[in-house]
Amino acid sequence: MRVLVVEDHAALADGIARSLRQSGYAVDVIADGEEADDILRTQEYGLVVLDLNLPKLDGLEILRRLRHRGAESAVLILTARSDIEDRVKGLDLGADDYLAKPFELVELEARVRALMRRHAGTHNTQIKCGKLTFDTVARRVMIEDQDIEIPRRELNILEILLLRVGHVLSKEQISDQLAGFEDDISANAVELYISRLRKRVETAGVKIQTVRGLGYLLKKT
Repeated sequence: MRVLVVEDHAALADGIARSLRQSGYAVDVIADGEEADDILRTQEYGLVVLDLNLPKLDGLEILRRLRHRGAESAVLILTARSDIEDRVKGLDLGADDYLAKPFELVELEARVRALMRRHAGTHNTQIKCGKLTFDTVARRVMIEDQDIEIPRRELNILEILLLRVGHVLSKEQISDQLAGFEDDISANAVELYISRLRKRVETAGVKIQTVRGLGYLLKKT
């Protein structure tokens, strides 16, 4: 899934980004409040990790504008402020959760996973379809309790499809969720990943179907 980290403390932002990328997320990092607001007007993210104390535009105002536009991205606010009023205001403006600095990255990762599950409409850490089970915490795929080795890109595509079982996703939608600013994943690359993934899950009782002119959908066979 695609994540935007809005944090002006460079070392912290880098640590968060590296941690989330290792967990399979496509991560962009912005340190400027106004730039973050501009990006959120045109780009769609599954999650925004949002510091409140930002240069040029406060995090609470970014959040207010985001929800005013009707955006449904999950928002995790970060704050070093001790005043509970800021946390309450953030939640009332539409934040999904908050984390007070300093924090451990393992806790942030756990909160991110929980928010992603919530926005996918599930509280289960395992996604099941046919004979296939995907463990979103361990990043592990099993077919009838047999572990299946799947490279990172294909694993991320599988997760995207599993979270939208029965729904058609275009190549652009898939590549947008796989890639950050610094990545360039072409439609041809998506086709190649899908082709390889089909072969890996062909015994799992699921099928990745091509819907001509529209994209792909995952369904049980």
